[in-house]
Amino acid sequence: MTLLLLVVLAQGPGAPVLEFPEPGLDDPAAYQGYRTRVYWDARGNAFQVYLDQRSGRVVHLWADAANESASFTARDSAGAPAGLEWGAPGAEASVSGTTRRMTLRLRIRSPTVVLGHFLLGSMRKERDFQYQARHLAPYDAPRFIEEELTELIARLERLEPAERARHLAALGARDVAELGARLQPAIRLSTRNGQWSLRMEQQTFDGKNHLVLELVGDTAATAVATTGRTATVRARRSAPVALEVRVETDAAPLTPLRRGQMFNDAFRRFYDAARGDSTRLRRLERQVRGLELLSYEEKLMAGLPNFATYFGRDMLMTALLMEPVWAPAMPEHVIASALRKLSPTGEVSHEEALGGQAIRENAADYNRLLALADTARPPGRDSLLERARAVLADLQQVRENYHMVDDDFQFPVVVARYLADPRVPAERKRRFLLAEHRLERLVANLAFVARQAEAYARDPVATNLVSFPRAPDGRWISASWRDSRAGYGAGRFAMDVNVIWVPRALESVGTILDALQRLGVAPAIPEEPLAGYARDRDALERAVAAWKGAEQHFRVVLAPREVGERVEARLGELPPSEADFWRGVMRQEGLPDDSLRFLALSLAADGRPIPIVNTDPAMLLLLEPLGLDRTLELAGPVMRRYPWGLFVDDLGPLTANDAYASPDLWDAFRRDAYHSPTVVWGRDVNLLLAGLALQARGAAPGSDATALRDALRRTVDAVERSGLGHAELWSYRVQSGRLVPSRYGTSSDVQLWSLTDLAVQYLLNPQIP
Repeated sequence: MTLLLLVVLAQGPGAPVLEFPEPGLDDPAAYQGYRTRVYWDARGNAFQVYLDQRSGRVVHLWADAANESASFTARDSAGAPAGLEWGAPGAEASVSGTTRRMTLRLRIRSPTVVLGHFLLGSMRKERDFQYQARHLAPYDAPRFIEEELTELIARLERLEPAERARHLAALGARDVAELGARLQPAIRLSTRNGQWSLRMEQQTFDGKNHLVLELVGDTAATAVATTGRTATVRARRSAPVALEVRVETDAAPLTPLRRGQMFNDAFRRFYDAARGDSTRLRRLERQVRGLELLSYEEKLMAGLPNFATYFGRDMLMTALLMEPVWAPAMPEHVIASALRKLSPTGEVSHEEALGGQAIRENAADYNRLLALADTARPPGRDSLLERARAVLADLQQVRENYHMVDDDFQFPVVVARYLADPRVPAERKRRFLLAEHRLERLVANLAFVARQAEAYARDPVATNLVSFPRAPDGRWISASWRDSRAGYGAGRFAMDVNVIWVPRALESVGTILDALQRLGVAPAIPEEPLAGYARDRDALERAVAAWKGAEQHFRVVLAPREVGERVEARLGELPPSEADFWRGVMRQEGLPDDSLRFLALSLAADGRPIPIVNTDPAMLLLLEPLGLDRTLELAGPVMRRYPWGLFVDDLGPLTANDAYASPDLWDAFRRDAYHSPTVVWGRDVNLLLAGLALQARGAAPGSDATALRDALRRTVDAVERSGLGHAELWSYRVQSGRLVPSRYGTSSDVQLWSLTDLAVQYLLNPQIP
């Protein structure tokens, strides 16, 4: 049976902006039944649809100012995932007033299709739904409703009638029953003019916005019936049946950026030169389109479909990688976006919560205020209730997450490089800094950096390094880019934060202060130690020198015998087929005859190195000239073949190797594979390639950069053979004695820092200056 999903009032069919897997560029087998297309809506915002054959899940993502999704699951009469196919190549976009609409068509290969698990709201809700495997549960499983909202309703019901009425008025609801009805979409089945329509409308909890998903079918070809929370569609004959889905929203759109605003003239010439190579041009065009889909005046999104919001770190790392190819306006967009979201104490926002996710988090604040009011007496109770009503009045207020550590120190590095860019006129820099209170906010970040770095600058012992925050359960939160639970191997002090970012952030403080002086801009700096650094540049230089010695705490040296013993022990914990495969690699490569030297991923709470080989030193290659010997020292463990180092032929460099760590960490990475020895990250690949290319170009005259060029060639070839180099991250499985690359299950299809491959391709081009 064929199911088509349609939006009416369309302006005409539009081809996908991107499609994965794309014939001629991608291996469909690596996607394991996953298919996706991305379109532009009538306001130039990204609209993505993906079909997951493994689960029967159909998800529509609207990457707008509310980060919305509308989704359902399709199963056959036996309860197995129904066969999903595209029904037509195009989607139709329209707009009427504040309402935007999209249309697309699907086919479902089953004579009977049972539709359920309808979910409309924030993409974060869909993400949580799938992370908890709720989409695989029976259709009659408990409803997926945010606990914060059910608690809010329960607390509101316990208020005195007059006070409850004031709270309901703030939400635009007549009574508690109306508020409860907003927790699930309203479903209506109707028949008209030879078509049936199953319309689901989700009102936001505050009553201010609406999201609609509508399935439409031909009554002559299909019959539909609803039972509880499901709908069953049956074909009247064996021929495929065309159904349509309509998706519409009245949430606010974003302001798109396009390629003409993004790239400098040098990249445009590079792009034009690729027109003689059709495959290369298709790849470049796909990446340029991907960047357009993620780029808006308000922010650059982290990726589709999982992270269609602002992520501070992703923007900042992208700005550093894209520096060779971006027009000056792009770092200005990045810096301005980060400054708008800066905390009062100067911390960079890691992630924003929008739409339904903002409602959820603000509801939790409301609940806390009412819990306090329950035990308070007047006038304190009255004040708490007033504050609670104010929360309800703006329940979609965007919330910022300041939990991450690395982005606070990356930000001044990006600002310093922008202010030092000779391509940008001084007057433009001055105007930029003086708009929107940017200068005062910039100083707040510089002051925060100086405060955080002060303890180690004064007394350079390992326990004075910048620490991760501690969770209530006593563990150290992985508050840098490896932000999974196992990401930093239970460490407290991250190598990337303390060896790479803090020293260069302090250097950038000096660069920024000098630039402000040249621009004739003199901000007030009342706070120490930043005020002292502004008065006494020697004091800042001493702090930088102290921090550049932080690397000593992370150095690990393992003798060849110890390397062999630990690797063999690690292989003994793998499934036999995998262990046999890696032992074959070891026999082919031969045992290492020299010590393994690398920078530990992190330090334990007592300052002891946690010996996990990692790709993070590649960041250093990007940031400054290092010389041939230092570059090879840092890149050597990355390029050494796994299971000793990180490099895997036909795949790329794994993000971590835990063989030299303790067995409890082996188990932690097995249970939480996101940053484990089974994963390659596109971010790391691009950092390594861009860094090696820059170091090779900057090699001293007469030096032999053959080893760097060989590392570049090996990495490019391995990633190319994986067939997944455009992805956010990818993995592998060992099958019949061979390594088979595979798409990582939660990988984003269009990911901001993976698209920095555009800069990598530019840097690898021997024709550029």
